[in-house]
Amino acid sequence: MEMVILVIHVILALAIVGVVLLQPPENSSLGGLGASNTMAGANVRGQANILTRTTAVLAALFIITSLALALIGGHNKPRAASILDEAGTTPAATDKAAVPAPDAPKQAPSVPLSK
Repeated sequence: MEMVILVIHVILALAIVGVVLLQPPENSSLGGLGASNTMAGANVRGQANILTRTTAVLAALFIITSLALALIGGHNKPRAASILDEAGTTPAATDKAAVPAPDAPKQAPSVPLSK
């Protein structure tokens, strides 16, 4: 089941990239040729509306598959009671007697500042 959702997720990601690249720029008059949307006809607005809706639907499906993959992935992993259980040691399990005490700090010999 996870692999099916993952394949759908990748297809949705590629589809979003494709649909976003197909969309015309918001203000095409900023281009070098100075063409506007009115030159291409009113059909550009309709196509932009369809592409915007398609992007929104694909994005919603992408989020749904992301959440589904997160939920499925979280259920497959066994949960530990704490981080220390994952490490295999607990603070009570360490033997304090086995750890040597640190040496006393050595003091540097005092040197008189003036003669």
